Amino acid sequence: MKLVYAIVNNDDNYAVSKALLKKGIRATKLASTGGFLSAGNTTFMICCRECEVDTVIETCKQHSRRRKQFVPSSAILENAGETYPVEVTIGGATIFVTDIERFEQV
Repeated sequence: MKLVYAIVNNDDNYAVSKALLKKGIRATKLASTGGFLSAGNTTFMICCRECEVDTVIETCKQHSRRRKQFVPSSAILENAGETYPVEVTIGGATIFVTDIERFEQV
């Protein structure tokens, strides 16, 4: 068994969730916040068989798109004297896969 943590932007939450359900993959969703821009994310916790991991990852890739966003330079640079907008790439998915020793639904 594997435990997949998939962190996606809140804008992609619904699409990823719907796509996983269509494939019969159940997930627990947690609200989370990114440390870099303090933006809202959704963390999916998915326990699956090893043979399903690639399906989970591919589904997250297909439904988590990257996008450009302008943020104040003060959000990126410390001690920025003059604040100006900086374009950054957000979105996509950050995925961790770990071994799981035991899984129960009670």
